Amino acid sequence: MTDVRIYVTYKESVFDPQGDTIKQAIHALGHDEVKDVKVGKFFDVTLDPSKKDIKTAVKEVAEELLVNFNLETYRYEIMEEA
Repeated sequence: MTDVRIYVTYKESVFDPQGDTIKQAIHALGHDEVKDVKVGKFFDVTLDPSKKDIKTAVKEVAEELLVNFNLETYRYEIMEEA
C-alpha cells in the first residue's frame, strides 16, 4: 500500500476570501509581519499500487473528484510505501 497526500489550493489568479479573513484576524492580533495567507486542503489517500500506477490513480482521483479546475490546482507527495 502507498500513502499519498494530495494538496488542493486556489490558483494564484483566484481571490481567497478565507485566507484574506484569516490575514485580517492575524493583523488584529498585532502581527503585521504576516503579509499573505493562502488556504487549502489536503487529502490523505491510501492506494494499492498493484491495482493501478500511483501517478495515474492520483491524477484520476484528483481530476475527477477533488479539484475544481476553474478555481483550484493540485500537487501530491508520496508519504509512505509499505
